[in-house]
Amino acid sequence: MISTPSNDEDPLALERQVCFALAIASRSVIGLYRPLLEPMGLTHPQYLVMLALWGRTPLSVKELSGMLALDPGTLSPLLKRLEAVGYIRRDRAVTDERQLAVRLTPTGTALRERALSIPSAVVERLGMRIEDLLLLHGSLTRVIEAAGERENTAAGEREDTAAGEKAHPVAGEDLVVGEKGQP
Repeated sequence: MISTPSNDEDPLALERQVCFALAIASRSVIGLYRPLLEPMGLTHPQYLVMLALWGRTPLSVKELSGMLALDPGTLSPLLKRLEAVGYIRRDRAVTDERQLAVRLTPTGTALRERALSIPSAVVERLGMRIEDLLLLHGSLTRVIEAAGERENTAAGEREDTAAGEKAHPVAGEDLVVGEKGQP
């Protein structure tokens, strides 16, 4: 008879997977934004674009892509929709006509006033202390940085392999929450 380890010992237990917790948390939190953004005609990804532009405008598509960690092919349809509703404008950059400069329209700028209530409304809906959310934000930022470093290392190793050099394999283990030194 095959014995299955208890969830406390099983490294493949679904509820121990960091990726699972992140996916569920992401969907749940984004779901809290939906009813707040719908009256403004925004989806959550469009809201992120607007946040970036409310912080600094104009931005090149490349800059915006980097800030939001979205490839230009994903970003382009978001920008087209925001332009269609009159929140942004895309123009050729004066300094380099190969690049598009994305800027807010007066309507997009005015929308910021309506959006000011969103962060506090989300905090209220979550029902968590702001201190806990700030700690979570810091932890998630470190996870993003660590995953980005691993991704860059793996990409460099793939390039080395393609160039004919011997690469060191990257462990493909998923992060699990547990004891005994496991993350």
